[in-house]
Amino acid sequence: MKRREFLKTTVLATAAVATGPFPARANPEKPTIRQYRKLGKTEIKMSDISFGTGKLPSPSMVLRAIDRGVNYFDTAPDYGSSEKYIGGAMKRIQRDKIYIASKFCTPPSYPSHLPPGSRKKDYIQAVEGSLSRLKTDYLDVCFVHAIGEMSKDRDAERKRLLDPEMLAAVEELKKAGKMRYLAISSHGPDNMEDLLLDAVRSDHYDVIMMAFNFMKFPRAPEVFKEADQRGVGVVAMKTLAGAKDMSLEFKGAPFAPAAFKWVLNHPEVDGLVITIKSVGDLDLFLRASGEAPSAADRRVLDQYAARYGKLYCRTGCSSCESACPAGVPVATALRYQMYFRDYGMEKRAMQSYAALNRDAERCLSCEAPNCTRSCPYGLPVQALLRAAHDDLSFAV
Repeated sequence: MKRREFLKTTVLATAAVATGPFPARANPEKPTIRQYRKLGKTEIKMSDISFGTGKLPSPSMVLRAIDRGVNYFDTAPDYGSSEKYIGGAMKRIQRDKIYIASKFCTPPSYPSHLPPGSRKKDYIQAVEGSLSRLKTDYLDVCFVHAIGEMSKDRDAERKRLLDPEMLAAVEELKKAGKMRYLAISSHGPDNMEDLLLDAVRSDHYDVIMMAFNFMKFPRAPEVFKEADQRGVGVVAMKTLAGAKDMSLEFKGAPFAPAAFKWVLNHPEVDGLVITIKSVGDLDLFLRASGEAPSAADRRVLDQYAARYGKLYCRTGCSSCESACPAGVPVATALRYQMYFRDYGMEKRAMQSYAALNRDAERCLSCEAPNCTRSCPYGLPVQALLRAAHDDLSFAV
């Protein structure tokens, strides 16, 4: 990362800091949320570090996070027991003090996004199922999830984000007080920026959530600018660039908070969602709340990029896939391996990989790895896919 770019980002974000209410019961000896940001033109003021519940261990973790000032929880029906655990904590939560975001999905395992052709009643039933598990009357945000994952065809995915059946369901759910805002998310691998721009320009969406980190997202400013001009909130995810070394630090600056500060110092980003699995995660991650990046933060990110730049498959990139004669979904397979190796989500990763129409078994015998030659970042794609298949395949 260039020093000039880093410093410019820091100055812009410092000028754009939004403040909010501080947690009433927080322990001053432990890191807490120190900054809240307005989510676009919604009425939501979200904690800058917010809770991704993809591996939520228990209802008590929800309560611990709230005690530290976290007020935004991102869940989904296909995130295991996540919604049920949040529901288990609801009897001790003042509902209007937190925000819950879920997805148009079905249980039990990821990915279970509602497919193209779903009817209005399917969308309504999905939300009502979430409300039942969450023990609440409404969702603050509901996402059309993972746009750009179900099809490489932009027009086909655009139909999903503008589906009249979905939009009619949203209108009915809003009138019934069962959801407040419509959102869309994407971590690619196909047409991520174009589809998010389609969503922003449609005027149907209140919030977007996209993969974004310090490892090269050249079209992110285009998406951010359009969202900002239209008052659409921006939430970042996949902010740890693969989370390949959480122990890395430089002069007391740990990698994870440094990565979060870099993201949050883009003034158009209203907050980020990160998977939180333990109190240790809270202690580490909340150190970034309300903080501008330092020179040491910049150095630790540079070290990470130097070590893992040729091992991390860039989220949202699918440049090599057209070179594969077998049609292996390279980026998706490697993302599932990231869940397996780096996120500690072994079961979810293996189940998701097993559901792929074309897995990387074909790579074991491939003698012409055009994928490797086509990667713009110099990754040994074939070797990574072979390792992914070995990690993710169920033993026979």
